[in-house]
Amino acid sequence: MDKKLALVVDDEKNIRLTFSETLTQMGFDTRQASNGEEALKKLEDEKFALTLLDLRMPGMDGIEVLRRIREGCPNVRVIMITAHGTIESAVEAMKLGAVDFIQKPCIPEEIRGLVVKVMERETIDESRVEDYPTLIELCKRHVTDHRLEEAKAVAQRALALDPGQPEAYNLLGAFWECRGEWVEAQKYYRAALEIDPGFKPAKANLERTASLHKFGKIEFWRSQ
Repeated sequence: MDKKLALVVDDEKNIRLTFSETLTQMGFDTRQASNGEEALKKLEDEKFALTLLDLRMPGMDGIEVLRRIREGCPNVRVIMITAHGTIESAVEAMKLGAVDFIQKPCIPEEIRGLVVKVMERETIDESRVEDYPTLIELCKRHVTDHRLEEAKAVAQRALALDPGQPEAYNLLGAFWECRGEWVEAQKYYRAALEIDPGFKPAKANLERTASLHKFGKIEFWRSQ
């Protein structure tokens, strides 16, 4: 069976090497690109399962690369690499179907943990999902496919199944925020925090939506 291909896109050589070595150890065949133009050319030439893409690069930035990936290679899973905990462009990246974010510098264990979760979502059989944790993972997969209405419906199923967990409330708040419905989003973020005051994604989302400029990324789920 052929190994899955992964592409690492970053203008920093040491970052490319760290991610590539980790992915190789996980069984991927890896390719590297130092800028957006090179990345898009490689994506045209070969079929990739996963791309790890730096958000901020000289020339074509990660958002523009992600937009073109979504137009030409919609089945590629994209994890954004960022050097900052809060970034203004992250909401747009999520709307374009970014799988998740990983912050550099990071250690191989963090890379492996996130990639394993991302790839495991691909094996979920939607017709057989009955438990809360798997519904949450299915919801995340729909988010990465830019199928927000389907993701919202799955989050509502999860909420009905177990209303005592914070994740579904936070996800529903994120969907309302994507629509620009700040007040409705805040209701769900507060509901998540009433269940678990230490649930960081909801706390970060509520603080951001209550701020004047609302900069930063939507925390759809726990960061790695």
